[in-house]
Amino acid sequence: MSLSSALSIAQSALLATSKQTSVVSRNVADASNPDYTRRIAVVTSTAPGARMVEIQRTANELLFRQNLSALSTSSGQSTLYDGMDQLDLSVNGVDNASSPSTAIANLQKALQLYATTPSNQNLGTSVVDAAKQVVNSLNSGTKAIQDFRTQADSQIATAVDDLNSLLSQFQDANKAVISGTRSGTDVSDALDQRDALLKKISEYVPISTFTRGDNDMVITTKDGTTLFETVPRSVTFTPSSGYSAGTPGNTIYIDNVPVSAGTTDNTTADGKLAGLLKLRDGVASTMQSQLDEIARGLVTAFAETAPSQPNATGLFTWSGAPAIPAAGTLVNGLAGSISINAAFDPSAGGNPALLRDGGANGAAYVVNTGGASYADLLISYGNKLDQPMAFDSSAGITVSSGVSDYAANANGWFEGVRQQASTNADNKQALAARTAEALSNDTGVNVDQEMSLLLDLEHTYQASAHMMKTVGDMLDSLLAAVG
Repeated sequence: MSLSSALSIAQSALLATSKQTSVVSRNVADASNPDYTRRIAVVTSTAPGARMVEIQRTANELLFRQNLSALSTSSGQSTLYDGMDQLDLSVNGVDNASSPSTAIANLQKALQLYATTPSNQNLGTSVVDAAKQVVNSLNSGTKAIQDFRTQADSQIATAVDDLNSLLSQFQDANKAVISGTRSGTDVSDALDQRDALLKKISEYVPISTFTRGDNDMVITTKDGTTLFETVPRSVTFTPSSGYSAGTPGNTIYIDNVPVSAGTTDNTTADGKLAGLLKLRDGVASTMQSQLDEIARGLVTAFAETAPSQPNATGLFTWSGAPAIPAAGTLVNGLAGSISINAAFDPSAGGNPALLRDGGANGAAYVVNTGGASYADLLISYGNKLDQPMAFDSSAGITVSSGVSDYAANANGWFEGVRQQASTNADNKQALAARTAEALSNDTGVNVDQEMSLLLDLEHTYQASAHMMKTVGDMLDSLLAAVG
């Protein structure tokens, strides 16, 4: 081997070692970056002993896809559970203190106490006050639910804007990948940026991806709607300024295709958008329907009756008074409009003794004609709260029950849904953490491993430098001999 060849080989080795060291140093510097994928400097040799360095990423497509799916379900479940927590507190209060079930239980106690001493009108006033608490619980619950739906609507609008922004950023990263691939330059940084954006996008909607020529990537939603192909597809949504009971929410569109909240199960959601849709149009709407059914049951239970006369509203009244709402049929918004019949309310000039005697709707409805100790009507009201009646199955509760039990079942329904959502959120978060850990273990940086490799490169550098010094000394000796 000639001295010039030996010198060329030594220089090539030094250059290759320098590039390898640069790659290892970059790995160590970004070891704590969750979006960084470890680089490997692959050395190949060519005649006469020259070395070339190619940089490769340690990507794992299968683990990465699993992580994207886990991130989507985790985001959806967290959104759903957090929303349910907020909804429960705003509607039912701490430990159900302001729930209709608690208020109705207090009303029953007041009725029972009044029935023991019907001549005591102070006890009658207490019944009316307890009824006002029931009305307040239903009215404020309705307002809280509709305010929550409006808030969810605003969150959907913000999420849609964020998703459109991420898709725009993805377009820039994708262009950088394509351009670098075509020119043959290292596109590792652009690929890392693109993968990081995919993780963020998957938190909003469940996605699938496939790669075409020049590393060009296409994104579709889980149901096949194109989200990105060369350019971002438009994600649109028109928020509402406010909601009322029974009002449907506006739809989210991706490339003019409506976004679905997924299954009808109120405890699962894939992606933040699906979670918000399920909260707005699923859980909250069902809670509202249950409040409306409780209100309808109260109006019916306290209705005044008389022979050959239509039933008429009693202690509780509504916009359709004096008629009673149709049996077994949901009346949207009734919980928000139910009120106390002024005929019974002392503060409005009414007489609570009508609870004992009847007659709020005229003489035909009078039951007691003078007995101060008459309690039959009061007892019948208490019994009607426990007597089974027809409720609309669309409100999510199909068990036959009285108003009191229906209100308790409504609490039970929500707690069951919330508990299942909590369990799902915990499981999905654990899955997302495990897939992220597995992906990091396979494609992330192990600092100990990199430092060991750095020591090996240092030894290689020393050997190449020693070789160059030896060749230099030989050249100096040769030149001296010739001179």
